[in-house]
Amino acid sequence: MMEDKQLNEKESLELIARMIQNTRHRLERNAGMPFLVWGYATVAVSLLVWYMLKETGNPYWNFLWFLIPLVGIPTMLWQQRKKVKTVKTYIDRVINYVWIVFGTAGFVVSCTAMFLHHLPILFICMLLMGMGTALTGLISGIRGVTISGAAGALTSLACFLIPGSGQILLFAAAFLFMMVIPGHAMNRLAAKKTH
Repeated sequence: MMEDKQLNEKESLELIARMIQNTRHRLERNAGMPFLVWGYATVAVSLLVWYMLKETGNPYWNFLWFLIPLVGIPTMLWQQRKKVKTVKTYIDRVINYVWIVFGTAGFVVSCTAMFLHHLPILFICMLLMGMGTALTGLISGIRGVTISGAAGALTSLACFLIPGSGQILLFAAAFLFMMVIPGHAMNRLAAKKTH
């Protein structure tokens, strides 16, 4: 039986740095897909909702927003089954918890908006997802993800300047820049590292 070894300050910092570096490499290989799944689903549904509202004026088309989790959750579960199993570090778990909290908050706020029609739902969801993306970038040390998340969160303020369905187009554009582009960038970076 191995005894617990007390680490000195230098060894602790080196261990933390190695964990961050390992998570960063694994994140670069694997995190592009969640960004792409949720980003593309959100952009596609946003454009569909915008088009249907513009053409019909029927507010019931807003129920199409629930296609995002209906597409995203099964796709992510399928993606997880395909992924090679690796050891999860504390940092991996922290990033997972960040998205559980922000994703749940986004879903709860979206459901609440069905009953409180004055709730600025697109602003709140953009702000939440932008903050989640920025935190993912900060935790993993991937600057581009941090910048795109912060830009998405700040862009949410434009919802108060853009009237009506124009907010939906802003929402789609924000997710394109905050999730789709970083997702492709991560995958491209990972592909370069494997060759």
